[in-house]
Amino acid sequence: MSWTRGVLAVLAVCVLLLTGSAGCGSGDVDEPGAGDSVAPVGKLLDATDEQGRRYREVDAEHAPEVGIEVQPEADDTWDVRLTVRDFRFSPDGTEEKAVAGRGVAHLFLDGDHLTRLRGPEYHLAADLVSRGTHQLTVRLYADDGTVWAVDGEPVESTADITASDAEPTGATEPEEIEGRTVTEPAAEQ
Repeated sequence: MSWTRGVLAVLAVCVLLLTGSAGCGSGDVDEPGAGDSVAPVGKLLDATDEQGRRYREVDAEHAPEVGIEVQPEADDTWDVRLTVRDFRFSPDGTEEKAVAGRGVAHLFLDGDHLTRLRGPEYHLAADLVSRGTHQLTVRLYADDGTVWAVDGEPVESTADITASDAEPTGATEPEEIEGRTVTEPAAEQ
């Protein structure tokens, strides 16, 4: 009954192949790792940011999201905290390719680039923020330098911050009248 052993062996191989228990990879081809995208991520648009980096359009359902919160500190500095959804920060040295939901954040003050962030926190120095109201914007980028975008708009968030300092105002400065300050006694004529 040697033919029954052959049939059983063929049946066992078929079961392994159907259930995915047997692998067929050759081992000499780079296969994507866990979390890596097999297909290109999104669609590259012709639109670019201020530095000329192209937008990478993704569906809103799968797009990363970012929020920004800024808290003033007693020493006139600012604590910046980012909240992200469907996004993770890439460590330094990450391969420069677009992987869904991964990359870095860039921080802009009034449209001027401040820094690239590889984590959700940043300490904004007081000397970078002059007196007045300013816009602090965070934008998400893929590791290949493209801008994550939805409906042709970059994935970003903006917060207004207002800085004041101890400069005297007109109400606290003595007024000058005809070359002398009001606090001086008037000379009798």
